[in-house]
Amino acid sequence: MNPLFEIVGATAAILTTLAWLPQIMKILRERKTSDISLGTNAALATGISLWIVYGVALGSLPVILSNSITLVFILAIVGLKLRFG
Repeated sequence: MNPLFEIVGATAAILTTLAWLPQIMKILRERKTSDISLGTNAALATGISLWIVYGVALGSLPVILSNSITLVFILAIVGLKLRFG
């Protein structure tokens, strides 16, 4: 595969994974989650879990790692939603 594509893929994985950090920080700062949809985040967590299964099936460490970290962030948001309602 072209190294440029690897760089694009790695950059995409980093950006989409770290994109959840500002949301988590905002929730922790404000202790408010009324604008967060539990259903959407539950569906997203399910989809991310399936991406991890897909990554395992392919043996793709970048897919597995980036989605595993994303899943941790999404589950943190769900946990904060349940805690702060």
